[in-house]
Amino acid sequence: MNQNLEVNLDQLNDEADIAADYLEGFLDIADVDGDIEVGVRQGRPMVQIVAEEDEDLSQLIGRDGQVVSALQHLTRLAVQESTGERSRVIVDVDGYLKKKREKIVQAALDAVQEVLDTGESVNLRPMNSYERKIVHDVIRDEGLKSRSHGIDPKRYVTVYQKQVISEDDIESEDFDTEDEE
Repeated sequence: MNQNLEVNLDQLNDEADIAADYLEGFLDIADVDGDIEVGVRQGRPMVQIVAEEDEDLSQLIGRDGQVVSALQHLTRLAVQESTGERSRVIVDVDGYLKKKREKIVQAALDAVQEVLDTGESVNLRPMNSYERKIVHDVIRDEGLKSRSHGIDPKRYVTVYQKQVISEDDIESEDFDTEDEE
C-alpha cells in the first residue's frame, strides 16, 4: 500500500476516533443510551450512533434531520479543534442517512419515469447540495439530464430528456442550450 494512502487512512481513523469520543461525551451529557460505531467509508471518517435495545434516538435526528445535521456540524468543529484541520466526518444516527438517501434516489427515479412517460421536464422539491448531488448522479446514470435552479435554501433540480439536435437546429438563431443560465 502506498505510504500516503496509509497516512491518509490513519488520519481518517484518528478523526473518526476523535468524533466518537466527542459524541460519547455528548450522549453522556444528554443521558441518551447509544452505541458508537466508527469507520472510514468512501474516503471519509464515519461515526454512527446506534440505538441500544428499545432506545428511541429520534430526538437525535430531529425534524427533517436538523438535529443530526447540527450534531455533525458540532462534531466537525470538535475534530477541527483537536487536529487543526478541517474535517469532513459524517455523523449518522440509527441509519437515518441511508434511509434518507434511499428516499432521494426513489424520488429521482420517479422523476425519470415521469419524464419518460410524459416527455415533459420535472421539477423536484428544494434540496440541499448533498441531496442534489445524489439526484444528479441518479439522473446521469439513467441517461437523462438534470440541472439545479434557484438560490439556497430553495434550490431545486429539474430533470429532462437529452435533446436530439439536428443540423437545422444548430444553424438556427433560436437554438438555446440547456447549459445557458
